[in-house]
Amino acid sequence: MSDFTDITSRVYEYAYGIDTRDWALYRSIFTDQITMDFSSYNAAPVTTMSADTWVDACKSLFMGLDATQHTMSNPLVEVDGDRARCRMYMQAEHFLKNDAGSFDFALGGYYDDRLVRTDTGWRIAAVTLNVFWSRGNRHIMTLAPEIGRKR
Repeated sequence: MSDFTDITSRVYEYAYGIDTRDWALYRSIFTDQITMDFSSYNAAPVTTMSADTWVDACKSLFMGLDATQHTMSNPLVEVDGDRARCRMYMQAEHFLKNDAGSFDFALGGYYDDRLVRTDTGWRIAAVTLNVFWSRGNRHIMTLAPEIGRKR
């Protein structure tokens, strides 16, 4: 498999793992320690943590939503030895029936991912989300984790 194909596959599996709730697949795309930067979305600080901790947090959020669909396109891949960078446009749709407004929230922008080559192929070591726009009821994203912990 070419580096380009393996790298873009990891990034596409990021979306596929979340949307299909395939948590084993989702965990498999990461190195053991990851750095996540979602500050353009929620102003949270850049955080380095275990991939298991990240996946568990994602489970409670996304299991609380009724459905999601993340789409990605236009990958730009740069390989430098055993390190790589992949930037890719993204749009994410989130749905939750609720009594506090519309049932959907969407955002668009791009991911800037850093990957490392391992014995089992390329793995994501860092993710930066850069948000260009959002629309809909962002409140569903705060309702979802509590619902997810009960499911």
